[in-house]
Amino acid sequence: MAILAFCLLDTVVQAWYVGIDTASPNRLISRNSISMIFPLPLNYRSKIQMIGGIEQVAYANWFGGVYIDERHFFPRMAVGPDSYFSVYPEFIIPNNQLKVFWKERNACIVGRKLVEQYGWKLGDTIVLTGNIYPGEWRFVLRGVYNGATSSIDETLFFFRWDYLDETLKAKMPLRAGQVGWYVIRVRDPADAAQITESVDALFRNSSSETLTETEKAFQAGFLAMTEAIVIAVRIVSYVVIGVILIILVNTMAMTSRERTPEYATLKTMGFGTGHLWLLIAGESVFISLLGAAIGMGLSYPAASIFSSNSGSLLSVLQVHSLRTLCFCVSAGFGIGIVSALLPICSASRIRIAEALRHLG
Repeated sequence: MAILAFCLLDTVVQAWYVGIDTASPNRLISRNSISMIFPLPLNYRSKIQMIGGIEQVAYANWFGGVYIDERHFFPRMAVGPDSYFSVYPEFIIPNNQLKVFWKERNACIVGRKLVEQYGWKLGDTIVLTGNIYPGEWRFVLRGVYNGATSSIDETLFFFRWDYLDETLKAKMPLRAGQVGWYVIRVRDPADAAQITESVDALFRNSSSETLTETEKAFQAGFLAMTEAIVIAVRIVSYVVIGVILIILVNTMAMTSRERTPEYATLKTMGFGTGHLWLLIAGESVFISLLGAAIGMGLSYPAASIFSSNSGSLLSVLQVHSLRTLCFCVSAGFGIGIVSALLPICSASRIRIAEALRHLG
């Protein structure tokens, strides 16, 4: 149970950081230097594209909104221009669906997991209630994307930025013509640092200065707000290993006391201290590794059940890390050895006559 708990907790931590692990080295994110909640002008895009080494520049807005109620959360973003998804090749979308998406103003593209979770199908109308952008927003499902690998988030909701902008021009003109952040695809990742400096220098001393960084750094900064929670989960996962160590030490100590006469009999028959060490340590390691194997085996269906009930909060929850499994095996072996030390010392010091009189 302890190994199972450790596997699940460690997998949760890895799922939390999956965005960092899947970040592309040739993508940069440029946002407002003050905070993400402050937008950037749309005309920045044409200026950024003039910098050498840049292949494409796309943009996005965090939309927020509510679907049904607050419990049904998934990321919702307005994106543009029509080359946006070529900047993210890990999102696999059928060409015919992508063409329809860019032709229809209120079209949307969502991830496969969302479609399966809510039972949506192409052509369905999805209604979101805006909070950042008030009002009722109606979208038509025109595309479903799949992740290129199992570590790609398939719970995202995309719709067209120009649909958002047109509505804002009619209702809130002061908020129109602005984007949340720019996604910059560079030709050579080795030039990323230089391009980062060039972009920020371009808008220095302007009314909306930029902070440009790699996608990995951007994701890390976004997750830094929850760092305390992740650290707490990590601590708990290692405490769990400590708990099983205490339990197994107690179990082996009880076993050793019960078998004291047997150890004395073995010594009488000529078995040396080394043989007793191997006997006790072998039993302890076997029990510990057996428990670890059962725990690791159960972690796969447990993670699957946990993932299906966590929605988009932990969109990629899979026990696929070789590091986690290796640590569990190492912990099982180590706990077995450590828990055998006390019984080994006790068995090696015991006198035959006293041991044969021992009643348990």
